[in-house]
Amino acid sequence: MESLEASGSMRLNQEVATSWCHPANRVHRFIALILMCFLCFGSYFCYDTPGALADNFKDDSHLNTSQFALLYSIYSWPNVILCFIGGYLIDRCFGVRLGTIIYMTIVFIGAVVFAFGVYINAYWVMILGRFIFGIGGESLQVAVNNYVVLWFNGKELNMVFGLQLSFSRFGSTVNFWVMEPIYRWVANYYGGYEKLGVALFIASMTCLGSLICGLILGWMDHRAERILGRQEEQSKDEPFHILDVLHFKPVFWLVSVICVAYYLAIFPFIALGKLFFERKFDYVPQDANTVNSMVYLLSAALSPFFGILIDKTGRNVTWVILSIITTIGSHFLMAFTFVNPYVGVISLGISYSLLASGLWPLVAMIVPESQLGTAFGICQAVQNLGLATVIIFAGMIVDKYGYLMLEMFFLGCLFVSLIAGVLIYIVDSANNGILNLSPSKREALKKTSVRTDETANLLEHAESSDQEEPDAGGAGGAGGEGGAVSGVTSSEPSPRDPAQAHSDRIRSRYIAQLLPATNIPDRP
Repeated sequence: MESLEASGSMRLNQEVATSWCHPANRVHRFIALILMCFLCFGSYFCYDTPGALADNFKDDSHLNTSQFALLYSIYSWPNVILCFIGGYLIDRCFGVRLGTIIYMTIVFIGAVVFAFGVYINAYWVMILGRFIFGIGGESLQVAVNNYVVLWFNGKELNMVFGLQLSFSRFGSTVNFWVMEPIYRWVANYYGGYEKLGVALFIASMTCLGSLICGLILGWMDHRAERILGRQEEQSKDEPFHILDVLHFKPVFWLVSVICVAYYLAIFPFIALGKLFFERKFDYVPQDANTVNSMVYLLSAALSPFFGILIDKTGRNVTWVILSIITTIGSHFLMAFTFVNPYVGVISLGISYSLLASGLWPLVAMIVPESQLGTAFGICQAVQNLGLATVIIFAGMIVDKYGYLMLEMFFLGCLFVSLIAGVLIYIVDSANNGILNLSPSKREALKKTSVRTDETANLLEHAESSDQEEPDAGGAGGAGGEGGAVSGVTSSEPSPRDPAQAHSDRIRSRYIAQLLPATNIPDRP
């Protein structure tokens, strides 16, 4: 009767799984992926609104260059600490669903406060809005990374990370496309700094759309947790404690080094790239903007395909090292040659997309799921610390020594990241090399590990069973008549025979359980 009920329940689950409403269905998971992509779209869109309207900020709000630059740098400073705390709060307090909604709400509030500051032309309110925006921005990315691992942990992980990154960068690209037309349309109804503020209010609606996506995704995840029983699996994990970061593997800290050193040669370069192309290659401002935007455009277009490539081939560490070497070549071309800059920038965009698709999934392979929020938070924190300080340092290098020395500094950062990548390869190779295996070999290694654990448990069980059974020779001795063990009487005991008999009994039971149809009696 129980077997009939079990089979009926199994058929019901199989039928439900074929419906697009079931969390395990491909269509359902694709809908979740779309929502994850839109979660960060609003954040990235509003992050670059000052850059898209830079001239209008200076003309309408009368900001000088230092004041305008502070609108960007104030974003990074709180994230040196807060995105680490944000990841920890996801692991220990909020959970991924509530954490995503909280951080997205903070982003939306920051965008609205910033727009309001521009609308009333109060600079301190602008700074406050960007500060609030920064508090939620990077922590939101940590939450989305947790969502990606939760729904797509496996062979699709690299592709999904690439697609999510692509869509985020696409938000910045769309911002540069549409904000100037929006500003001109608003100028028909408002004047002065008010038209700039209204344009920013309209831009902040993208954050509201992302917040709605977060609410829908939270409901879907709650439903999936109930149907798939994920809560039961997660409850078996030990809770994460803040001091556990001291026990993170060395490979994780090497990944963090790459997160800092590599991205220092990307984002500060893009921030200062317009003037670089104008001065070295004599480009007009519009052409300099076009070539400078190629990195983000290529990242948006290629990241999903590189994610699929790494999903199929594996070898994450090899791809990361290759992308760093290619990036070094790109900066070398732009620093020491006058080759068409599109060659170097296109190469830079390709290698940046490849590294992002291969690097971030490594964190999910190294760190347990219960610690992922904190691990991603650490990576984001050290990255923001580097960006917040190096952008200022890069400006000082340009003012004192010029762009050639700036490129030398970028190359130095890339060589540091290359050394870290090679060390990851060496350390991983000394530990079965699982981070750099192909997907098929990685799965085979996991199965072998599981089988080895089962064998150890089985042998342990057999040994404890034998200890409970009375020894044949001991029983005979108790009756005054020595029992025979392999033809040796108790009057002539052999010190090796009892150990051999014990070993034979364990081996026999092990074979009997692996092959139930084989009747192999215990040796006396």
